[in-house]
Parts: sequence; structure tokens; C-alpha cells
Amino acid sequence: MQNLVKLVHSALLKRRLTVAVAESCTGGLLCGMLSNLSGSSAYLLLGIVAYSNYAKTKLLKIPASLIGHKGAVSAVVASKMAQSVRKIAQADLGIGITGIAGPFGATTTKPIGTVYIAVATSKKTLCRRLQLRGSRSSIRKQSVLKTLKLLNNLL
Repeated sequence: MQNLVKLVHSALLKRRLTVAVAESCTGGLLCGMLSNLSGSSAYLLLGIVAYSNYAKTKLLKIPASLIGHKGAVSAVVASKMAQSVRKIAQADLGIGITGIAGPFGATTTKPIGTVYIAVATSKKTLCRRLQLRGSRSSIRKQSVLKTLKLLNNLL
């Protein structure tokens, strides 16, 4: 994962792009990885751990009705997280991650390992649904890895 972080780090610096992150199930792991290298303050503007629905509604301004209708773990909420944190930080890129890392919280339609990752620019938002396997820790790490890969592909 370190090599991927270095690639993203170099690409963000080279392109002079900034990023802001809103994380739920990963609890700040992505921000930790993005801030691991010296010079990351040039691109990492903001990181929010919006773990609760309250934080999603109050900090990220996601309508409670949307969370109630679609669920906090959904493509639309991940996308809104990415769009909102990008706007709040006035960043070039916004990232949103929400999911069910387990061992609790699963439903019949959203089993453990269901994760949505989104990257927003001023023009578009890409969102991916992941179905990951493993322990809570493994699902969180895999979510960060997949997000870094998506970000690297966009760069």
C-alpha cells in the first residue's frame, strides 16, 4: 500500500491538486495514509470522520431524510459525502467512504463488507460499490486500498 500512497502523493503534488476526505467506516485510515509522507500538507486540506448519521447531517449537510430513505451505507450518501467535503474545504477532489466493516450492522441487502467509495470533482462524481471479505480491520484496510487505487486511476 505504501507504493500506492507514494504514487498518489507524487501525482497530487505534480498536478497541484488538493483533496478533502470524509470517512465513516474507515475511521480516518485514509487520511492517515495520505498524510504519511512529508509534503502532504500541500494537497491534504481536510479530513472528517463522519462516523455517525448525526455527523453526516450536521457536518456534511446530508439530509437526514436521504440517509433514512437510502441508508447511510449507499452510493448516494458516499457521493454526497465526497461532494460536500470537497465544497467545505474548497478542494479539487473530495472523497467519501461509507460501509459496514462488521461484525455488526449487516442487513440482508447490505452484508458485512458492503462499502461505497466516491471521488468527486467539480464536474463529476465516481462511486464504486465494494463487497469485501475478512475481519473488521481487513475490510477497513481494503477499503482504503481500493479508494487509493480509484484516486490513482483518476490522477
